Amino acid sequence: MTLNKSVRIAIVKLSALGDIVHAMVALQFIKAQISDIEIDWVVEERFAGILKNNPDVDSILTVSLKSLKSGKAGIYQQIKKIRSYRNANYDLVIDAQGLVKSALTATLTGRRIAGFDAKSVRERAASWFYNTKIACAYDANTIDRNALVLSRPLGITISTEQILNKKPFLFFNNEDKTIYDFLQKDRINIVLVIGSSWDSRNYPADKFVKVAQALQANCLVVWGSDQEKQTAMSMSRQSEFIRMMPQLDLNSLKALIAKADLLIGNDTGPTHMAWALNRPSITLFGPTPVSRVYQTAINKVLKSPSIVNPYKLDKQDYSIKEIKEDEIINMAKSLLSF
Repeated sequence: MTLNKSVRIAIVKLSALGDIVHAMVALQFIKAQISDIEIDWVVEERFAGILKNNPDVDSILTVSLKSLKSGKAGIYQQIKKIRSYRNANYDLVIDAQGLVKSALTATLTGRRIAGFDAKSVRERAASWFYNTKIACAYDANTIDRNALVLSRPLGITISTEQILNKKPFLFFNNEDKTIYDFLQKDRINIVLVIGSSWDSRNYPADKFVKVAQALQANCLVVWGSDQEKQTAMSMSRQSEFIRMMPQLDLNSLKALIAKADLLIGNDTGPTHMAWALNRPSITLFGPTPVSRVYQTAINKVLKSPSIVNPYKLDKQDYSIKEIKEDEIINMAKSLLSF
């Protein structure tokens, strides 16, 4: 892409929370290398909060693809809404997701579309919609993949070194002040992320309790569903070191994690927010590949002994249960310099 004038682009990354976070890291480097660029982001409405207050996002454009299931009226309304985004006359729309639904969304948003080629995505048909196609192994590091598909169509590069030295890129404002009633100034504050989209990705609650008992820190459990709420409540009853947080929106969740000394959680969006905020974290992996994240001096992973095929994940792989509590405890102590 020849950049001889101001440029306006739209990024299509609809979901899920962790995937959006992993793509957002590219923004600061794009803005640094192309000063006269305007970046809009098309996202599922329920995840828009993760993008809010980010100075590198000029406009957040929401969709609600779940409403398509409501019948013809819902389909018509969403198509009309997405087509209205085309009025911005984008120089380029980049589909960073590589699904048919995201490719269709990108096509409705603009005329010139970039995305992964057919060998680089799970849904090969998505590549049919792109004018510019980027090759990157599907099993490569997820963060690197996002950085590549967002930078190469713009004629720039984002290096591993840049990503390792990134600035925090999640921002919050007017957060729920209740979170500060739970954070303690005279004790270590640890956020526990106990849920995820698959049950097989969840570390056992009783093992989380044992970790909290051993660390004797102020352990704050966050949750997002009724089932997770019940689990959090049960955990808080089993340990004096565990407290259940009220349900938080994404803005307040960002604020909580930004103030925490450590986050321990499953391979899911809120856990990856710690990496985005440059906060220490331990991510627990069972049926998913560790290539989804960057491991740094303060962001560590523990993987169960199972072998993961990134091209065909096994939702029945419950090997995360085999990660020993002592491994988590020792790693936490190292990160916290006990």
